[in-house]
Amino acid sequence: MLEFGFEITLLILVAALIMDWVWGEPDVLWSRFPHPVVLFGKAVWFADRRLNSTADPSYLQYRKGAVAIVLLITLAGGIGFFLQFVFQSLGLWRALPEAFVVFVLLAQRSLYEHVEAVMVGLREAGLDGGRSAVAMIVGRDPSHLDESGVSRASIESLAENFSDGVVAPAFWYAVFGLPGIFIYKMINTADSMIAYKSEKYLWFGRVAAQIDDLANWLPARLSGILVSVGCGFVCGVSAIRNAVSVMFRDAGLHQSPNAGWPEAAMAGGLGIALGGPRDYAFGSVNQSYLNASGDRELNAQTIERSLSVFTASCFVLWATVVTMLVLS
Repeated sequence: MLEFGFEITLLILVAALIMDWVWGEPDVLWSRFPHPVVLFGKAVWFADRRLNSTADPSYLQYRKGAVAIVLLITLAGGIGFFLQFVFQSLGLWRALPEAFVVFVLLAQRSLYEHVEAVMVGLREAGLDGGRSAVAMIVGRDPSHLDESGVSRASIESLAENFSDGVVAPAFWYAVFGLPGIFIYKMINTADSMIAYKSEKYLWFGRVAAQIDDLANWLPARLSGILVSVGCGFVCGVSAIRNAVSVMFRDAGLHQSPNAGWPEAAMAGGLGIALGGPRDYAFGSVNQSYLNASGDRELNAQTIERSLSVFTASCFVLWATVVTMLVLS
């Protein structure tokens, strides 16, 4: 029998997942107040501005980057511990404000809507509409992407961010409470801002990238399993076998040690090829295809199917948390 406190944590997590799915990121709220991730981003920007200098030798850039991420993690963890202390003093009433905080740090609905916008853009405004929408969610240059490239980029973003934006924050909240989810979101924000292989960030952002890889190692693999099951609900039981097979075979072909797991599962379950060469602001990446024998001619309909898999995968996550709650 688990401690009662953990049962409350799971109950809060279920409530937060549902709230996020229903409300997403309401403009009425974030037009008046800064989103916590925006504040995390400002903290990362401040550390970057104060500590990062390309005039420093590489070893000093690396050390300063390590100091920066430690300070950022300490800040995020401190905020998480403070809020958890305050909320726990409320007894069972802690569930209300804590569920709200967790909800705003999840990204199910917003991720769905951003990828859905790519699908709608392709259908209503053609290739230019798809390129414009996909530019909002990927770091690669969309100007050279054809319809398949735009579709592939959006599906890859959907799969990868299912891990980064949904499963990982939920996982770290379940394990370590508010400090866990705050620290994870700070690490992930730092990774998205300073972990580039450019001259400015190659060394300064290296520790941030390494810590992000560690923080996402288990959640990424759990995400691959959830996506595989989600494919089964959308495409049939055989899709689960295909997703799992491709995931274990091709996940290691990805440039990231983690992103390949949910992406390969999505590729295998849908019978499509993901990955391949792509262009970023810092240069080109010559990546192998995941499920190379899969269909490479992707379109808005393929995105729609991936969104159905994403929805099913989110519901499987909910069911998993509820099952843990019942068994506890």
